[in-house]
Amino acid sequence: MKQFFERWKNDYDFKTIVSTGFALVVTFAFALYNGYLGIRYSSMWYGTICVYYLLLLIIRNTIFFSRRKFSTRDNWEEISKKIYLAEAVVLFVLNLSLIIPIALMVLQQKPVNMTAVPAILTATFTTYKVILASINLKRKKRSSDSFVRFLRTLNFIDALVSVLTLQNTLIMVFADDKGGGLFTLTAVTSGIIWLAIVIITISVLVIGIRAMKLPASEEKKQ
Repeated sequence: MKQFFERWKNDYDFKTIVSTGFALVVTFAFALYNGYLGIRYSSMWYGTICVYYLLLLIIRNTIFFSRRKFSTRDNWEEISKKIYLAEAVVLFVLNLSLIIPIALMVLQQKPVNMTAVPAILTATFTTYKVILASINLKRKKRSSDSFVRFLRTLNFIDALVSVLTLQNTLIMVFADDKGGGLFTLTAVTSGIIWLAIVIITISVLVIGIRAMKLPASEEKKQ
């Protein structure tokens, strides 16, 4: 146990991989919770966000287990490039499609008889995600492992989506039927957050494409 905590403290890549294992459980639980809210309140937003989180979970899971399965192979660098690019493409398509639930949120949003409990739980989850993801995104340059950097970026995107979910939940709980101005603000802020997510995803995709064109020796210099 002492060795585990020592490695956790000093090995940034190890910390990321372990944290990802924990994030898999948390994300799965949050996805199910959004699915429950979607069924309970007949909300397309929560239903689509549940699917989004489950797909995000698959991406994390693929990276996590691919690294464990193939990292000892001699041609790991070439395999990792292909996996990275494939995951980047899937993430890009997934985040482009995020505009659909956002449009649903803006166009079909209306207050419902939802208690404050979902708002409190979502706010707690979002605060945790944003703070942790922001800190780790800043620190990700410490690692030379492309998958570690990918996972940290993925965590930040996850946090931004949780902000959208919190925003939607607060409107459903606290807004009234005359909240036209609030819905306009929601459209603007949601659009800005979505554009930020797409831009970040494009940067991940560009890194993957460039890595495929570089020999291993040059890639390590990046």
